Amino acid sequence: MVYRHRTTVFGRVSAPSRAGFTLIELLVVIAIIGGLVALLLPAVQAAREAGRRTRCANSLKQLGTALHGYSAAKERFPAGYVSNTASPLRDPLLHDGPPGTGWALLIAPFMEESALYNAYDSIAGVAAVGNRDIVSKQLPSFLCASSTGPRSPFVVVDAAGAPHPSGATLGRTDFVANAGQGDPWNSNRSTDDWASIATGPLYRNSRVRPADVLDGLSSTVFIGEHSQALSQKAWAGIVVGGWSQVDPTMATPVPGPAATYVLSHSGPTSGSAIHVPNAPAGHVDQMFSQHPAGSNTVFGDGSVHLVAADIDPSVWAGLCTIAGGEKVSVPH
Repeated sequence: MVYRHRTTVFGRVSAPSRAGFTLIELLVVIAIIGGLVALLLPAVQAAREAGRRTRCANSLKQLGTALHGYSAAKERFPAGYVSNTASPLRDPLLHDGPPGTGWALLIAPFMEESALYNAYDSIAGVAAVGNRDIVSKQLPSFLCASSTGPRSPFVVVDAAGAPHPSGATLGRTDFVANAGQGDPWNSNRSTDDWASIATGPLYRNSRVRPADVLDGLSSTVFIGEHSQALSQKAWAGIVVGGWSQVDPTMATPVPGPAATYVLSHSGPTSGSAIHVPNAPAGHVDQMFSQHPAGSNTVFGDGSVHLVAADIDPSVWAGLCTIAGGEKVSVPH
């Protein structure tokens, strides 16, 4: 037989000791754990965003390297997109004609995508039925992990938002090229040759050589981000008569013509019309990322810098020209 002893204190019988938490103690522990989680969550989210931003920068670094690979082989940088402005099939309003091949497809052979480029019929162009399987592909190299926009290919539509007669479907990208300060696709629509009006390195039928970048390659924006959460962008190029649709919740939900599938601009040299990266106006033809700190940007020397959203607008506009004579450099 086992006897259980109880001790007495001043004649009182004490109850057996019990292990465990009271309800109040449990609630205190839960509150402490909740507070620690609340403190740690922002740090975890910041670490994840830093990782996504780094992956995005690495993708852009590959594009910068491919730009220079193209330049070394062709002695010039690729066109923003290739267009026969004299074609009978050209857009009567914008003078865009086929093939519409974009800068990203042009540099594909220099970023281990030679098979894709070789399968593409560059004469028939982006809208051709025979190229549909190619131009509709989703390529991870052209996407930013921080972008919350759609990832599936989009159906090309016309200015009214109706399905385009070509039936083309294009793979998305979160990266666009810099055409300069102005937007020829809006302000100079009937001009066939943009060489005399575009101030950036990549535009329709551009043939800019490294020596033409008088402001310095390290001080000139070539490629930047444009999240699909804002508007539709395509890595393959443009479809004549196609229009890029903007998310209707944005501040400026105005669609843009086909050139804005692949190009952006900074806006003029002064005033509120300058679109710095991540500007809340949300224009279809501005650079726009979902990194809280700013937007990853490729410069002409192939380097990648995070351009802060609060960059001085005049500095940003100066960085977007190739021969503007501005004395500006990348802020660090």
